[in-house]
Amino acid sequence: MKRLTFFSLCLCMIIVASCKQKTENKKVEEPIAEELPVKVKGEEVTYASDSTNLKGYIAFNANNPEKCPGVLIVHEWWGHNDYVRERADMLAELGYTALAVDMYGGGKQAEHPDDAGKFAMSVMTNLPEAKARFNAAMELLQKHESVDAENIAAIGYCFGGSVVLTMANAGAELDAVAAFHSGVELPVMPSSELKAAVLVCNGADDPFISPESVIAFKKTMDSIGADYDYISYPGVKHSFTSKAADANGEKFDLPLEYNAEADEKSWASLQKLLEETF
Repeated sequence: MKRLTFFSLCLCMIIVASCKQKTENKKVEEPIAEELPVKVKGEEVTYASDSTNLKGYIAFNANNPEKCPGVLIVHEWWGHNDYVRERADMLAELGYTALAVDMYGGGKQAEHPDDAGKFAMSVMTNLPEAKARFNAAMELLQKHESVDAENIAAIGYCFGGSVVLTMANAGAELDAVAAFHSGVELPVMPSSELKAAVLVCNGADDPFISPESVIAFKKTMDSIGADYDYISYPGVKHSFTSKAADANGEKFDLPLEYNAEADEKSWASLQKLLEETF
């Protein structure tokens, strides 16, 4: 009986050892999935509202097989230029699909502040057409193969910041919006239609943004219980995220000035907003 018990024990140990060895071999043989590096791909796109042909630029991570949130980017009053495309590439590096929007039509750009002002006013004083152009861009982004259509944000610079805030205030289906060196006295002010989390990053020394407009904006946002963050950078002027600001300010005698610290801090705040939202 003792011999049989000892024999049985030895047999069990052999079986266990064999199974363990097979498991270890299997673990070794299983291929380890490698995470592919980010590969930003940029594409020219054309789209249209009912009345306007539009030209945009979409950037995404071509190595990501999963659908990701989409981000609309609206340009400064200069129009759809290289700067807004660079921001699209930066967002693609972070794992989002970004569409640099064209709000003027035909990819039109302004060479002088007078023209930029006229272009911007033509959009902001025609809200139905502004909505149509913005919605056309949103639909294009949502249909892109890399995008989760249920997760959409919008950001904008200067004129573009006013556009995305206005669209959000008007009830656009956006999860988050961020505005940089943007006016907050808008064609449509915040109301119960606002669904998005809001980030506004402005320079405290920006002469284009009156203290009274900031107070009114915050008061309205507070009154509706909005999810928002208004950041004001001391000593910072208008267009602080654009490296072309100094040259444009000197050329046209405007209070424009790039500020590297505010640029980096505001970009970090945007990343935080998007991470918390999505």
